Amino acid sequence: MSIDVTSAHELWQVAVRRIEGQLSKPSLESFVKVMRPISLRDDTFTFAVPSRFAKEWVESRYLDLIRGALRAIAGRDLTITLSIADPPHVPQAISRPLTAPRTIDGLALSPKFSFDTFVVGTGNRFAHAAARAVAEAPARAYNPLFIYGGVGLGKTHLLQAIGHHVLSLETPYHVVYVSGEKFTNELINSIRDDRMPEFRNKYRTVDVLLIDDIQFLAGKERTQEEFFHTFNTLHESGRQIIITSDKPPREIPTLEERLRSRFGWGLITDIQPPDLETRIAILRKKAELDGIHIPDEVAEFIAERIQTNIRELEGALVRVVAYATLTRTAITRPLAEEVLRELLPPAPSRHITIHAIQRIVSEHFDIRVEEMRAKRRTKAVAFPRQVAMYLARELTDASLPHIGNEFGGRDHTTVMHACDRVRQALQQDPHLAVRIRQIVDQLRHG
Repeated sequence: MSIDVTSAHELWQVAVRRIEGQLSKPSLESFVKVMRPISLRDDTFTFAVPSRFAKEWVESRYLDLIRGALRAIAGRDLTITLSIADPPHVPQAISRPLTAPRTIDGLALSPKFSFDTFVVGTGNRFAHAAARAVAEAPARAYNPLFIYGGVGLGKTHLLQAIGHHVLSLETPYHVVYVSGEKFTNELINSIRDDRMPEFRNKYRTVDVLLIDDIQFLAGKERTQEEFFHTFNTLHESGRQIIITSDKPPREIPTLEERLRSRFGWGLITDIQPPDLETRIAILRKKAELDGIHIPDEVAEFIAERIQTNIRELEGALVRVVAYATLTRTAITRPLAEEVLRELLPPAPSRHITIHAIQRIVSEHFDIRVEEMRAKRRTKAVAFPRQVAMYLARELTDASLPHIGNEFGGRDHTTVMHACDRVRQALQQDPHLAVRIRQIVDQLRHG
């Protein structure tokens, strides 16, 4: 049986409406709605996706959900195949010979900031996925890509990783990496020295523009005016724009509405502070790159005490290693405690209890607390119980055996398994990550 593209398109639109309530808006907009139906022939539904990364992401995370939606509509199982779309037509104005040089202007890219050295966790997974998609297919996936988050969470790392990857592609690209402050200062100097044509030529003829800390443009009318026209020129000619900020566009004060609107043309994604496991992984990666062995108890100590800022996290490790090297002593937890005594805040007093976690999680999953504490195993209670165990491990000082005892006398290996299961689920389900974040906020703030 063969159905024409129009019918396939209509079937897909109905399926998307069924899926909408089951995925977060960023996931839906960035990976599902970009799927373009190509054909439906002999029960095989073929879609085009914008990049190899998008293809792998959909296949590993959303294919079962999509199959279920299509089955409910079509009344039969359909085989789904994904193909990478041909690149869109590139205007003649930006065509270039294959021998064109790979160039980087503006600020230099740090060799430390690549995708290989970026540690992926639940708080940055989506931003990392979007950055990879853009780097592999500039101007084909999300344009512009706007990444926001607090200081020291990895925005600049991802921005420069995109630059490194683009410069490594077979097709040569001209890349400019610049901060909002440098863009503003160059504009001021160009106006002063009557060199505006040179300034505009530099920024309006690039293939990929990487601009860090766009919030610096807030309140600067002439700079915003110039960037507005630069943005339009690049976007209209099929060039890629990637922007970072410490706030989402809607929260940047005195940012012109026309810029807010254009930033929303592509994908806006955030980076959240890393959880404990991610912080430990970051410290281990840093130690590995520096050729240093760091004991697990030292990594865990630093990660437990510095919870929001990756720069401070890595800085603390550097301080401990430097002291150990200069004094020729082993890196131990007592040494770390001594070296970082003035740097680290006192250990936070934890007001969150296991019983409070059980109560809040039970409310969110619509089960009774008694069921969570019971020894019997039921499917409806199993995953909420695992979520509660995971949060007890993350948010309290309780030992694994103590946590297990509070959940029907289970042993520590059961708790470890529960934590692993929830971490895997968080990697695959952005909606679950949002839900757990809501539970944590409720536990911390009431």
